[in-house]
Amino acid sequence: MNNYPPKLLWLNNSGLGCLLNLIVLGLLFGAVGLGWVVNGFLILLGIIIVTPAIAFWVLRWWVQRNLVEDQCPVCSYEFTGFNNTECRCPNCGEALQIQDRHFQRITPPGTIDVEAIDVSVKQIEDRGSP
Repeated sequence: MNNYPPKLLWLNNSGLGCLLNLIVLGLLFGAVGLGWVVNGFLILLGIIIVTPAIAFWVLRWWVQRNLVEDQCPVCSYEFTGFNNTECRCPNCGEALQIQDRHFQRITPPGTIDVEAIDVSVKQIEDRGSP
């Protein structure tokens, strides 16, 4: 039994065989006059490879430009949001609007904030008249 096959033209494991086939096929198309097919394929391959990289950098630039980190004006809880949007504070639930890279409360004009104080109830006993 021969356990050692001849390795004269063994290109399958290195990936060189596929590349060699593509080069030969490209040369054949070019010789026949179908160079536009090869050029179109290479352009399509380039677009498929380059487009995700460009999209990643554009998305990263956009997020870095529009992401705002600030404190809630009501409870001073620090969190993030996107510029020129409305959101709610995750801590106190206050409706906020993000403008000029800062959080602002959404309140109608003329609204007055009042802070309530807890007053304990004390019963007054009637002692009678003196």
